[in-house]
Amino acid sequence: MLIADKGAARTASPPPSPPSDRQRRVRVLSFSQKLSRWDLKVSPFLYISPFFLLFAIVGLFPLIYTAVISFMDWDQIRQEGEFIGFDQYAWILSQPKFWIALRNTFSIFLLSSVPQLILALFIATMLDRHIRAKTFWRMSALLPYVVAPVAVGLIFNALYADNSGQINAWLTAIGIGPIPWHVEPFWSHVAISTMVNYRWTGYNALILLAAMQAIPRDYYEAARVDGAGVLRQFWSITLPSLKPTFIFVIITSTIGGLQVFEEPRMFDQYGQGGAASQWLTITLYLYNLGWSEWNFGRAAAMAWLLFLIILAIGLINLLVTQKLIGDAGGRGPTLTRAQRRQLARDQRDRRAQNKEGAR
Repeated sequence: MLIADKGAARTASPPPSPPSDRQRRVRVLSFSQKLSRWDLKVSPFLYISPFFLLFAIVGLFPLIYTAVISFMDWDQIRQEGEFIGFDQYAWILSQPKFWIALRNTFSIFLLSSVPQLILALFIATMLDRHIRAKTFWRMSALLPYVVAPVAVGLIFNALYADNSGQINAWLTAIGIGPIPWHVEPFWSHVAISTMVNYRWTGYNALILLAAMQAIPRDYYEAARVDGAGVLRQFWSITLPSLKPTFIFVIITSTIGGLQVFEEPRMFDQYGQGGAASQWLTITLYLYNLGWSEWNFGRAAAMAWLLFLIILAIGLINLLVTQKLIGDAGGRGPTLTRAQRRQLARDQRDRRAQNKEGAR
């Protein structure tokens, strides 16, 4: 019987081999499945396409149009011009008023951006603390940004008037004497930078505040347990965590500061940058070339020179940004060994409490 079973096992056919890829049945996708695949591939591009379409219409086309007419002696009324190459750029660079405007632009930029960022960081730190009516104070910080630039210019122009301004009245009352705000270049830059700071300090403070809110509170708890004071926490935890956001604020403030226009335009009733170009900026000079002298070729060349200046400053900021982020290592603030131990204990206690709550 055993011999028969062995013979039967020898004669038994081997198990069937799995079908090859060719023998497998080809899966046919339905129309709904194909539509779903197309939706996954195409829908992201459709979602972002409105921005690029709008940019092509109101952004890219003016850039190309301005670049073309900057090389031409352009007649805006006839919409035609003669190609003259780099003559417009050479004429602008040979004008002393351009270098005065460049000096004024950087002066106003430095006098506005540096105090503005320091004050914005201070306001954000105060708003991040446990105070009453947080929402009210945060909304109040944004109110100057909502006010129209023309209204801000008119109000500050009245405050800084040389003969009848309230600022000079206060200075005279304390024995300092009036300041020629509309005569001396430095004091006119101080007045204009004050207008810029009034508008943008609260806006930058809220951006920094949003970054502060994202910092884990465990860091501060561990620092307090380790005996660190408020200033030490700010220097060792808050500032290192704010590096990427603070650099973003610096870059945007640089771009906006080099394009300042409304404040110097509204600083007097003429809008020409002063009798001796005391507060003439590049954007105001550009506006005067285009709409006062009707020389749109030179105005276009001035716009591209400003673009190159902003691009150069932006690249410098980018290099500084990469260096600072590289130094930070893409991580949070550096904690001491005791702080890390305390942070680990707090996390273990929280996990234990969550398990007890789940039971």
